[in-house]
Amino acid sequence: MAKLTESMTNVLEGDSMDQDVESPVAIHQPKLPKQARDDLPRHISRDRTKRKIQRYVRKDGKCNVHHGNVRETYRYLTDIFTTLVDLKWRFNLLIFVMVYTVTWLFFGMIWWLIAYIRGDMDHIEDPSWTPCVTNLNGFVSAFLFSIETETTIGYGYRVITDKCPEGIILLLIQSVLGSIVNAFMVGCMFVKISQPKKRAETLVFSTHAVISMRDGKLCLMFRVGDLRNSHIVEASIRAKLIKSKQTSEGEFIPLNQTDINVGYYTGDDRLFLVSPLIISHEINQQSPFWEISKAQLPKEELEIVVILEGMVEATGMTCQARSSYITSEILWGYRFTPVLTLEDGFYEVDYNSFHETYETSTPALSAKELAELASRAELPLSWSVSSKLNQHAELETEEEEKNPEEQTERNGDVANLENESKV
Repeated sequence: MAKLTESMTNVLEGDSMDQDVESPVAIHQPKLPKQARDDLPRHISRDRTKRKIQRYVRKDGKCNVHHGNVRETYRYLTDIFTTLVDLKWRFNLLIFVMVYTVTWLFFGMIWWLIAYIRGDMDHIEDPSWTPCVTNLNGFVSAFLFSIETETTIGYGYRVITDKCPEGIILLLIQSVLGSIVNAFMVGCMFVKISQPKKRAETLVFSTHAVISMRDGKLCLMFRVGDLRNSHIVEASIRAKLIKSKQTSEGEFIPLNQTDINVGYYTGDDRLFLVSPLIISHEINQQSPFWEISKAQLPKEELEIVVILEGMVEATGMTCQARSSYITSEILWGYRFTPVLTLEDGFYEVDYNSFHETYETSTPALSAKELAELASRAELPLSWSVSSKLNQHAELETEEEEKNPEEQTERNGDVANLENESKV
């Protein structure tokens, strides 16, 4: 009986422990969207199998986000100009052709109706009859006259007469509306053609980010470059860390965005992008990588989004280029290969080595652990204990070499004292 009671107690305790472990999932899963449920942290999920990290921003800069269940679609029509500009080229060209064709057909039908109601079709061969539009003998000719009127071609074969006031009014209306249609559609095409999206194709980011020591500090670095000779004016760089997290109150925040300082306070984020530059982020106490070590980095589910902005020198329009790095694309203990060389009278950039890296000696500890070790030894982070001991030994040797006479005098004094004591 005692054994049965003990086994029942163990089963109940085990169930309660399982409930405690699964309680975060039980709280959040019913009301979370599908994406949030897929991105739950590993420490609140029983399934610890490794899964592929889904990118938030692809390497080509396109955002991997699809908007679904948008019910207020009328908002797209309130900004019809931007909607047309954002459409793909095939749809934009189709709408461009359809708008002009429908406009010509609509006014051509009205010109034909005016001629039909006035009886111009019945007096085509009557030289004494004054029609509304001369040489208009059917719908096709009315359609051609509509095209000539709206595009202001004016071949001179079909001409409106002064005996048709309704035709004069229609001519004014079509001329005004045709000018509005031309301004709207040509404006859409011009803006779409001159969009600086393609300018971002010549702004390149390194395929990998690296972590290594720089000036005695652990830094995260990536490289950017511009392939064109026309430069980006007022170029600036910024970076975001995309990582899901759970607050102390139990709230799950999917794809939380955290700023990564790449020189905002020192002005290093404002670039003179004439040659490729290495952007550096110092991993300090304010950095989200403060407690991440080399062994822990592959276990993290994070993404670094880098954004380069500036004005196109040729057009003055703002351009933005984006890229991202996931944990598998962050190399610990590597540096970028130099690409800039001095030639005869100019500097040359070798873009064949733009993405290349080489391995360098880097501690596997996190920046926090390195700072703790440095504070314990009371040494700068770039020094080691062995180098400090060697330096101390060299100082002692130099002092001995500088003062050999003092040491001899001291030895002689000690000898005299010993002789006197013996006497």
